[in-house]
Amino acid sequence: MVRVPLTADEIERGRRLGDLLRTARGAVSMVEVATSAGISVETLRKIETGRIATPAFFTVSALARVLGLSLDRVADALTEPPIPRDVAS
Repeated sequence: MVRVPLTADEIERGRRLGDLLRTARGAVSMVEVATSAGISVETLRKIETGRIATPAFFTVSALARVLGLSLDRVADALTEPPIPRDVAS
């Protein structure tokens, strides 16, 4: 199976996701967050650094839950420009 290369937009979204998660994690250890989310520390590290630019939805939702982020907040951070709330409904 051949994997299609990521687009520049996907790579940028991955970078923004990593920045958001790293900021939300703050001083909490990667081990604590990864364990609570049910993923490996290496997976969290790769997401935070943008090396996994398109993680699975369930991974993102588990991390959002552990970090106290709403999925709306995550979506807003990854949408360029942000979608107005009255249009997104």
